[in-house]
Parts: sequence; structure tokens; C-alpha cells
Amino acid sequence: MAKEKQSALEEKDGVIQPPSINKSFINKMKSRRQNQPSTEDLIAGILKGDIIALSRAITLIESKNPQHFEKANTIITGCLPHANQSVRIGITGVPGVGKSTFIEAFGTHLTSQGKKVAVLAVDPSSSLTKGSILGDKTRMEALVKEENAFIRPSASGDSLGGVARKTRETIILCEAAGFDIIIIETVGVGQSETAVHSMVDFFLLLKLAGAGDELQGIKRGIIEMADIIAINKADGDNLKPAKIAKLEFNRALHLYPKKSSEWQPKVLLCSALKNEGIEAIWEKIQAYVTMTSENTYFYKKRSEQNKFWLIQTIEDHLKSNFFNNSEIKIELEKQLVLIEENKTSPFAAADYLLSL
Repeated sequence: MAKEKQSALEEKDGVIQPPSINKSFINKMKSRRQNQPSTEDLIAGILKGDIIALSRAITLIESKNPQHFEKANTIITGCLPHANQSVRIGITGVPGVGKSTFIEAFGTHLTSQGKKVAVLAVDPSSSLTKGSILGDKTRMEALVKEENAFIRPSASGDSLGGVARKTRETIILCEAAGFDIIIIETVGVGQSETAVHSMVDFFLLLKLAGAGDELQGIKRGIIEMADIIAINKADGDNLKPAKIAKLEFNRALHLYPKKSSEWQPKVLLCSALKNEGIEAIWEKIQAYVTMTSENTYFYKKRSEQNKFWLIQTIEDHLKSNFFNNSEIKIELEKQLVLIEENKTSPFAAADYLLSL
């Protein structure tokens, strides 16, 4: 009997595909969600220095889920009596100045002296995914391996100047976990420096030689905030220009009004890559803390910062409540259409929405 011809287009039985979703994995994830630690467990873990508990608590604080807001507040309240025992250092500088390399060298120097160091690195956010772009943990390979170091990159999102929305509360948790030094790195894009200055004890500005900043009045604001100007990459062929820049910055600083802290800002040279000048910077920071503690400025500044953050928090909550109001959401869309059609102005639309 002749064998029947089969078309090349004829459909054949294929390989049986496994389920696209692993049911055991789903059950495992459900169990994990159901077994989430309580706020009491997280607070107890933080006070013991448990990094996992600290990371989970910070995630709750950073969450935009309204259900997590109350839990986050409970954790902050529980940790607050154990906070305020650290030195908070803000570090900024334009992209490319070597902030990550400097922080790694600086942090490693501190951990070698038995200090516990937390680095809160505020990454620029992707405008598409809202995720971190730079990934500081991958750029601080040596420091991340240190037992007494904790690095927490946070995407800046849509918060002012790139400062992470909940950095202030994260500082409290890190202090409660026993970290002696809290380093806050900014993206170095302008407005973020002002916000970071309002939450740290000491402000360190990293500069490069030959950038022309020594004489630019436009940089006055950020230089006024600095307690130390550190000229990085002062090695090799850059050493001579760095020394000239140091001289120019010192001349410029004498034209600025005296600080309320009575501290005269210093200009220092360093090379984070070659680990040079790092110890001298730490010594100056210690001298600053000693001096401002003795003249009580250190404590007055923290008190003023707390008042500032009270007002800031109220403003954030009012803004959040306003835009999350269901009626406002509907009317806002209508007003946006009217603005697009030139039937109302942004100011009239705002007055209308605020009157609802």
C-alpha cells in the first residue's frame, strides 16, 4: 500500500509545554508576604543592628503605598529615641568629580578605625522607569564588602533637586541601627545641595582644578554652604593646577561673611584614587564637630533642621492629599483640557481646584 503524502504545512503535535507559572514559587511568595515581620520585629532588629531589618524598614518608608505609611511612622517613632548619635556628612560635587571614588576611600578609612558607616546615595532617576541609573553599590565594590558599612542607593524620582523623598527618615533608622557616620551623597545638579544641607551637620564640596569655579560668582551659593572644599584628583599632572586652585579658593573664601558656626571653611587637596589626603579631611571634620559642640552650634543647627522638616513634611502631606483626592483628579483633567484649548489660564484653573 502506497504511503500517503503529507503536506509540509500540516500541523504536528508539539512538545508539551510546562505551566508558564511555577505554582510552588507562587505559594512560596504568598507565604513570604503573609510572614512579613511586624513593626515591632523590625524595630527590634534595627536596634540590634540587623541590616535586613533596616533595609526592609527603609523600603516601607520609601513606599508610596498608603498602607505602608502608618507602619513606617510607627517604625520611625520607635527608633527616634535611639537616634541623633551620629555625625551626618553631606557630600556633593558635579558629575565626574569622583564622588563615589572619594566616598569609598573615605568610608573605608572610617571603617578601618572601627566606625560604622552608612552611605545614602541618591541616584538620578530614569525618566522612563523611575529606577536608579548609576547604581552606587556597583561603583563602591570595596566599601560594600565592609562588615561595618551599609550602602543604600535610592532613586531620586520627582523630588526636588534629586533628593530622595524619605532620606531624612532613613537617617533616623540608620542612627538607631548604630551607625556612627551617615554620608549623604547628592547627584550634584544644583537644588539638591540646599535640601541636603538642611539635613546634615557637615557639608563637603568636591571640586576639580581648572574648572573655573574659583572666580565664578554663580557658584557663590553652594560655596557658602561648604565647610570644606576638597579638590579631588590632585595627583600626577593635576597636582600643580590643584595647588593653584586651592590658593584661589582660599582667597575667595575670605570674601564671604563669617559663618554662624564660627568655623572658617578649609580648602584641602586629595586624591581618592591614590587614597591621599583622606585622613586630613577626616581630622578637619572631627575638629569641626568638637568646636561646634563646644559653642553649642551643632545642637542649635539640628534643632532648626527639625523645625524645617516639620514644615516640609506638612507641605508634602498637603500636596499628597490634594492630588490623591478623587474629585481633584477628575477636575484636574478637565482643567488641563480647558488650558490646552485656551479657555482658561493656569492661574484661574489653580484657584478653581484649590476652592473645591
